Amino acid sequence: MKKYITVFNLGLQNTFVYRWNYFLRAIFGLIPLAGTVFLWRAIFREPGGGMHGYTYGSMIYYYLLTIVVSNLVTPTEDEWQIAADIREGQINSFLTKPVSYLAYRFSIFLSGRLVFTAVTIPPIIVILFYFRDYLAFPSNVMTYVCAFLSLIMAALMQFFITYSLAMMAFWILEITTIVFIVYSFEYFLGGQMFPVDIMPAGIQAVMKWLPFYYELFCPIAIFMERLRGAEMAQALAIQTGWLSITWAAAHFMWKRGLGHYQAVGG
Repeated sequence: MKKYITVFNLGLQNTFVYRWNYFLRAIFGLIPLAGTVFLWRAIFREPGGGMHGYTYGSMIYYYLLTIVVSNLVTPTEDEWQIAADIREGQINSFLTKPVSYLAYRFSIFLSGRLVFTAVTIPPIIVILFYFRDYLAFPSNVMTYVCAFLSLIMAALMQFFITYSLAMMAFWILEITTIVFIVYSFEYFLGGQMFPVDIMPAGIQAVMKWLPFYYELFCPIAIFMERLRGAEMAQALAIQTGWLSITWAAAHFMWKRGLGHYQAVGG
């Protein structure tokens, strides 16, 4: 464990070298929120503009939570770094040392999330204060517990999916197309573009069995108390299942990838 704590500290130091990059990305990453606010304001001003229990205020609250959760759970450039390690042979050093590459990359992931979240906290606090009239926090303590549990699983799922995608570099030199295809599905089906539960019931029923539903939307829906009781328990159970699958996929891709690895470079 001590060696991975050291890796975590090194990850923090490396991230702070590019702190302006993180800061500018955080600031400009908030710009789409302005367009979202204007879009939904126009929708809800129309007659019959409400939908599926959402009001203008709860919709803005949803997107504010999306920003916060996305900063906490979404990997930043991890897949490109892992793919570069494989492509350039830097991974050779891990094959001859008592270090788990998965644990090493997870330590880097945690340090990156910590720094990125810390950098984005000031602008997020300003935005939350501006929209404070729309904030509605849960009154039930178990809602906080379940939302936090779902948040942790969402972060782990995103990391394992990212790690598995990066392992494709064992077979192909350029993984950009594959990564963007998967990220497109995540953006559309994971709740970043719009709340998943405004979709027709039949489509929702299918999406609840896909991993994308649990990468972002699930913890937000629990925190907003749109998932309660048996529905929440079912969502957490399915999310646990997908977490196990993505973890197994990450290990499988690593083992199979090593069989194709030629140890060039490094």
